[in-house]
Amino acid sequence: MRENVSTPIYSITPFSLLDYPDKMACILWFAGCNMRCLYCYNPEIVNGKGSISFEKTLSFLHSRKNLLDAVVFSGGECLLHKNILSLIEEVKKMGFLVKVDTNGSKPEILQQLIKKKWIDYVALDFKAMPSHFEKITQSKLFLPFEQSLQLLIKNEFPFEVRTTVHSDLISEKDMKLMIHYLETNKYKGNYYVQYFVNGVTTIEKLGYSFRELEGKNLSTKKIQLHYRG
Repeated sequence: MRENVSTPIYSITPFSLLDYPDKMACILWFAGCNMRCLYCYNPEIVNGKGSISFEKTLSFLHSRKNLLDAVVFSGGECLLHKNILSLIEEVKKMGFLVKVDTNGSKPEILQQLIKKKWIDYVALDFKAMPSHFEKITQSKLFLPFEQSLQLLIKNEFPFEVRTTVHSDLISEKDMKLMIHYLETNKYKGNYYVQYFVNGVTTIEKLGYSFRELEGKNLSTKKIQLHYRG
């Protein structure tokens, strides 16, 4: 790959057992995002700039060959980066499994990655239904998210859906509507609810979040709800 002086990556988590199902992985945190979710834990990544070049990252990954199974591209929104296709291709060539964490706003990039077989797994953030989406994300990107969801389902691609829940923003009724929406779109599989963690710095100052869904079984025959955090 040609020498590239850009520094798209904010930081690297060198080891994780939690971010790729049943695999040892590292996480590349890409700076920048096209959403400003009120509950976002990573305002410094979303609003900040990267400090690590991909050349340095490749050097790090070479040192982790045979030690790690996978590389997770996260952020921010990693698929916004102008060279993301060639960056992922390089990592794939090294023999790593590749997972992408995305808000679903770049379905055209996702489609290319799937077609070229450069990714192996996707975690798709389902922020909210259209009625709340703009308020929560400070964006008008529900339609691209929907296109990404349908693309993954149509291609029978391995992926999970996840939603961060703050009790002031997403209610039990909202969750039921979201589950119904997924079923209507023929999604089957795991749906992860990530509880908001109180006491952390977020993009918007939010009140205390109560775990109102605690102990409630909202799973259906086709969708299994799992709670995280």
